[in-house]
Parts: sequence; structure tokens; C-alpha cells
Amino acid sequence: MLKLWPFLKPYRLFVGLVLVLTFLQTTSSLYLPTLMADIVDHGVITGHVPYIVRVGAEMIGITAIGGAAAVLASLYASLAMSGMAQRLRNRLFSHVEHFTLKEFDQIGTSSLIVRTTNDVMQVQQLVAIGLRMMVMAPLTAVGGIVLAIYTAPRLSWIMVVSVPLLALVIWSTMGRGLVMFRSIQTKIDTLNRVLRENLAGVRVVRAFDRMPHERHRFDTANRDVTDTSVRVFQLMAIVQPAVMLVMNLGTVVIVWLGGHEIGAGTLQIGSLMAFIQYVSQVMFSVMMVSMVMFMIPRAQASALRINEVLAMEAEITDPPDPETGTGGTGLVEFQHVSFSYPGAEEPALSDISFIAQPGRITAIIGGTGSGKSTLVNLIPRFYDVTGGRILMDGVDIRAMRQEDLRRRLGYAPSRAVIFSGTLADNIRYGDREASTEAVTRAAEVAQATEFISEMPEGLDSYVAQGGVNLSGGQKQRLSIARALVRQADVYLFDDTFSALDYRTDARLRQALRREVAGATVIIVAQRVSTVMDADQILVMDEGRLVGAGTHAGLLESCDVYREIVSSQLLPEEIA
Repeated sequence: MLKLWPFLKPYRLFVGLVLVLTFLQTTSSLYLPTLMADIVDHGVITGHVPYIVRVGAEMIGITAIGGAAAVLASLYASLAMSGMAQRLRNRLFSHVEHFTLKEFDQIGTSSLIVRTTNDVMQVQQLVAIGLRMMVMAPLTAVGGIVLAIYTAPRLSWIMVVSVPLLALVIWSTMGRGLVMFRSIQTKIDTLNRVLRENLAGVRVVRAFDRMPHERHRFDTANRDVTDTSVRVFQLMAIVQPAVMLVMNLGTVVIVWLGGHEIGAGTLQIGSLMAFIQYVSQVMFSVMMVSMVMFMIPRAQASALRINEVLAMEAEITDPPDPETGTGGTGLVEFQHVSFSYPGAEEPALSDISFIAQPGRITAIIGGTGSGKSTLVNLIPRFYDVTGGRILMDGVDIRAMRQEDLRRRLGYAPSRAVIFSGTLADNIRYGDREASTEAVTRAAEVAQATEFISEMPEGLDSYVAQGGVNLSGGQKQRLSIARALVRQADVYLFDDTFSALDYRTDARLRQALRREVAGATVIIVAQRVSTVMDADQILVMDEGRLVGAGTHAGLLESCDVYREIVSSQLLPEEIA
């Protein structure tokens, strides 16, 4: 179960004030019926006006104190709960930041969003209400019962019957509600996933005129959440009418029996009124408990989902005694590397061995699904090898801290990720300390200067979320510039030239060779024209390395490479 005290501990002063103020509010509300009974019995009936004024003023003062205590308790409870939720969200976000791609795949992005937002809110609401109710409800119940027995002992048996009856109704419904609330949270995950897919793929949806299909998907997920919510709230709706029924029946019985007691002279009118109020307060405390119990199943389901994320440990961790691996030049060596995705029947990579040397460009080419991107993703340790090892300057990358390893890498992924902000901010994401000159130079090498100069404010031009106001080629060039500004020892370009025209591609590769002359460069590409000038070309086929060498050498020795070349180039171009 989720332990909340570490997140509440910095606000323990506020928590203490909430408990004290709630105690003050509750005791003042318990004292008021006694004063009211005194006014009726010793003031109104006897006509003692000064007594009425004095006790009335005392009641007003106590009411003011109780009201002020209630307002302050709500304020401090809000401060404590908001702070707790903020720390919990920060903890979740920080914990998720250390996840490998395996953990992301296991939980899912949509579910992580819901757990960080909606689930935290459910826990926050429960704690905000429960913190006050944990003082108010038991104190009201115990104090109300004691004072009711003291006021009218012959009528106290009514509470002995009504309170257990209410508790039975509440507990019988709440147990069934927990399972249904867990189901709701899972279905909210599904709804969120469908919505995100629709919004992210809106161009594809409209291009293929699949709006009716997407509306049906969303309507199905939405109806599933709605139907489950209706069922659970129908179940929970039994609680309040049942409580009100018992309370009203109890009041009727009290008035009826109390009337006989008053007629017999064994009970005063003020005492009867006070007894009714005490019984009402006891019943109200049960209602408060029922309200908290109403929230517990959903909050418990949310807490379990949050705890599932916090309890999940990243598969890839830093070694206890890491090697620095920072003294070399960026030589990357694969030694009999194999890799399988979790649950896969066949390995994605099998027995891969090669050396990528500094000052040379190593290109990787192969058909779709041949393992090119998988191979590159092993170098930053997005995944760990399942066999063999990867060395950087003679050090196994698993023996290095991930921070030290990735500080030496400049990475441009196959899908260019652009953040909201300026163009300069996106390039400087690779090195937040980069000067304006370094940012400009990276943009020039990435062949991004042309379109940047055409924008209204140049590098300070705003980029919308996801780079929707940029073309695919522009986003790729920004991604390449982000990797170049890092001044790394090893550069990884995972199919980042695919959206570029041949002219821009050629100019970029020429500038790249000059700019990173002393670094290790690994390029994944689909086009032969992108790799044919590389110092070393690796040919992948079905997770295996089937050829390695230069363009001319592979044309003679590798059938797979020859087939790729013949599918893209004319015979005279090959010659």
C-alpha cells in the first residue's frame, strides 16, 4: 500500500494545526446543544431574560470560535494536501524518468499519465477529507453518545439499534465498490489511450477518412467507462438514502417516546431537543464515515496503481563501483552481441561484432525489421544486451554510469522529437550551456540555417508543441543540430536523413564529415546514397550482420547489399 507520510512530513505543522482546529470545532459543536437545552429549560420556560441573553451570547461566541476553527482547518488541510500531491507527482515523475524503455512498454504512456494526474488527485481528495474526519467523526460519535446518554438515558437504546444498522449498510456496499473502482481506473487508461492516439494521428485519420471509425472507438471506450461508473454510483447511492431513512425514523421514535416522557414529567423539553441534536450528530458522524468510505475504494485503487509505479525498479541501473570511461576517443566495439525483446520468440540481434573507430563514419543499412535501430539503441543503454558486450574505449558500457556514458553521446532518433519553445531552445536541448555561436554553427552543419533565416525571429522563432509548424525535414535537421551542439565523442544518427532531399542529404554529410572529423559517427539509413561514402558499411539482415566493408567491396561480396543497391539505383549509377 502507498505510504503517504513521507510526502506529508514536510507539512506536519499544518497537519497538526488541522487536527487541533478540528478538535476545537468538534467540541464547540458538541457543547452547543447543552447550552440550547439550558436556554429552553431555564430561560424560555421560566422567562429569565438575562439568563437567555448571557447563555445566548456564550452560544454566539462558541459558534464564532467553531466557525473560525473550521475555516482555518480547511485552509491548512488544503495547503498540506496540495503540497503532498505536488511532492507525490514529483516523485512519480522523477521515478519514471529513470525507467528504461522496457518499463515504459510494460505500463504504457497513457496509463502513466493517468496515474500521475487522476490517481494522485483521488488520493489527495481522500486524505484532505479523511484528515479532518479522523478527528471529527470519532469525537462526534463518542461525545454525542456520552452526552445523549447523560441527557436522556431512557432513550439511549435508540442509538444502540440505529448506529449498528447504519454501519451494516455502509460496509455491505463499500466492499463491492472497491473492485468496481479499480475497473474504472483501468478503463480510464483505455479511454486516455484512444484519445491520445486519435489526437496524435489526426492527419492520418483525416487522410484516410477514418473519422467514423475513430468516433466508434472513442464511443466504445467512453461508454465502457460510463456504464461502469453508473453501476458503481448506483451501488454507492444506496448509502445516503439508507442513512437518511434511519436518521428520520430515529427522530420520529425519539419525538414520540420523548413526548410521553415530557408528559410524565421525567424529561424536560430542552433535554429532548438536546437529545435529538446529539443523536443527529452521532448519525452525522456515521454519514461522514460513509462519505470517507465512499471515497476509500477509488482512492485505494488509485493508491495501488501509484504504488505499482513507485515499486517498479528500472531494469538498467548503474554499477556500485562504476568505471569513468571518459579518457578515450570514443571507440565503440560490439563483441558477439545478441539481444531479445521481452517476450519475443526470436532474438532481434544475433552475434553482432564490429568496431566503429573515431574519425570514421560507420553506416548501417538493411531491410525493414533487420535490427538497425535496435542495434543503435543498445549503445545509450536504452536496452541492455542479452548476450555479448559493448565496449567504449575498452570499457564495458554496463560498467559505466549511465550519465557518464550518455554525456559522451550525441543522439538523433529516428522520430524527430521537437519540444515547445524556440528553435534555439530545441537545439540547446543537447547542451544547455551552448553559446549562441555554437547553436548557430550546429544549425549550419545540419543545413537548418536556410529555413531558420526565413522565419520571423530566426533562432528565437517559436516552435509549437510537437513541431507542428515545421516540416518533417525541418524537424530532422533540428534534431541533428541538437546532437551536434553536444560536442560528443560518439554521434548516433538513427535514420535521421530520410526526410531530406538528395541535395540537402549530400551537403549535410559533407559538412558532417568536416565538423566531427575526430569523433565516431554511426549512421542508420535506408538510402544507399546516404551510406555509400561511409568509411565502413554494416549490412543487417534479420538481426544478423551479413556484410561489412566499403561500398565497392560490398557490391562484390554481399548479396544482400547488392540487392538493396539494385533496388534503389540505376545500373549506370551503380557502375
